[in-house]
Amino acid sequence: MSWLVEHFRAMARNNAWSNHRLLTACAQLSADDFVAPRVGFFPSLQATLNHILKVDGYYIESLEGREDAMERAYAFAPHDTLASLATAQRASDRRLLAYCDGLAASRLEAPVTLRRRDRTPPLETVRRVLPHLFVHQIHHRGQAHAMLSSTTVKPPQLDEFFLLDELPLRRDELRALGLPES
Repeated sequence: MSWLVEHFRAMARNNAWSNHRLLTACAQLSADDFVAPRVGFFPSLQATLNHILKVDGYYIESLEGREDAMERAYAFAPHDTLASLATAQRASDRRLLAYCDGLAASRLEAPVTLRRRDRTPPLETVRRVLPHLFVHQIHHRGQAHAMLSSTTVKPPQLDEFFLLDELPLRRDELRALGLPES
């Protein structure tokens, strides 16, 4: 299953790159536009991006075996500004990259407990939690992407990551993030 470990590493890199692109676009917004009501599951770009960060933390900490991951998620204080949110998201992305880079195929079936206040969840595995985390990120980034469409800022392309032919479209950003180009 080493191909799966490599896939998770690639997805962690895609996550960091996609967040970079989205947050860079959002940085062009005024503070008022960042918090303005928008149509989406969460009522603003600020709320949507804070949700991504909060849930990233919960899953990463659960993967790391932190027993207080749920309590820390409930104690999450949303960021008021894009600058502070972007800094925290970049740190979260680095943490996920480090987790995936340190992942061995022998750990894919390792148990992960996703504690909940309202129920006793089944024991999950690393192999199941990581794809869920990536889908969650993609889902809500898509909502934020759509929200940008109602502003003067053009939503960034977020699907130019995996194909070699599109490497020139992401090379400079990958270098700036310290990520490999392949």
